[in-house]
Amino acid sequence: MGLHYSHIDLAERRQIQDLVAAGVPVAVIARRLGRHRSTVHREIGRNFHHTSFRDRWGKDYRGYYCLPADDSARRRRGHQAKLTRRGNLREHVVAKLRSGWSPQQIAGRLKHVSNGLGTVSHETIYQFVYGPEGRRGRLFEMLALARRRRRQRFGRKPRRGPFPTERGIERRPVEVANRDVFGHWEGDLVIFARTTGTVNLTTLVERQSRYLILLSNPDRRSLPVMGRIEVALGTLPSAARRTVTFDRDTEFAAWRTLQAAESYFCDPHSPWQKGGVENANGRIRRHLPLTSAAEQRSSAALANVAERLNTTPRRCLGYRTPAEVFASKLASLPAPR
Repeated sequence: MGLHYSHIDLAERRQIQDLVAAGVPVAVIARRLGRHRSTVHREIGRNFHHTSFRDRWGKDYRGYYCLPADDSARRRRGHQAKLTRRGNLREHVVAKLRSGWSPQQIAGRLKHVSNGLGTVSHETIYQFVYGPEGRRGRLFEMLALARRRRRQRFGRKPRRGPFPTERGIERRPVEVANRDVFGHWEGDLVIFARTTGTVNLTTLVERQSRYLILLSNPDRRSLPVMGRIEVALGTLPSAARRTVTFDRDTEFAAWRTLQAAESYFCDPHSPWQKGGVENANGRIRRHLPLTSAAEQRSSAALANVAERLNTTPRRCLGYRTPAEVFASKLASLPAPR
């Protein structure tokens, strides 16, 4: 009998009840029903009554029972996940995943600009990605780490981490937020599918000019990542490298080694707080999709991508290019004494 993937019905649950009571192994039950073993295993585990209860006639009610199991399934189907119920929201989420956005970025952006789609938590997006529909569409390949199975989330202990509160975005100079002052940057990493290797990109964007610097990293170790940022920014005048705003990923944990500029950090799961570099990452994905080959991430290839983006007119710059604005701002800086 071929395997089928419709919902388990009451008749099948009656068979499961009888076979479990008879001590038949899960694998045998699955073969008799024409179901995958994991489907039957989940059904039994989800609805098995582990607490033994005896009625006044001495009957032991510990075990699997078809009627309570069927009632529970009906209640669950009545509370379908938001992305299953709402097609427009689901299509938006899938499109953003394919564009290289993370679940946190999608959820965070929808909180601020929903366009009538509503909101969704990043946890709901992860559950959708690793659920039946997401697996059929291989959406896990769109995630930064492209894991086929999600890692267990329990057992984590809260920890303060390497990012002190005095480096939070609320402590950043006020002048950064309105883009009135040149020399404030945003930084991020662009990750690719695990099957293509460990090479990743550091993206640095100057907030006022939108000028982009792309750096190639062989892996995600923090010290080398921060070292390359130090070299890149260190070639600029001090007035052109005042601050850099990062997220709280571990790649930036060695921020204290960055002497070229002051480091500040977004709130957890708040990528919109560095919208300039997030916008740049989306543009980069047009040239370097998630599954790009490693050779497409060489220093020479990245220089070509950066040049294309820096020489493209931007509406927010009055249709000047980032390269033009950046050069103009550099030229207007006072000469060092």
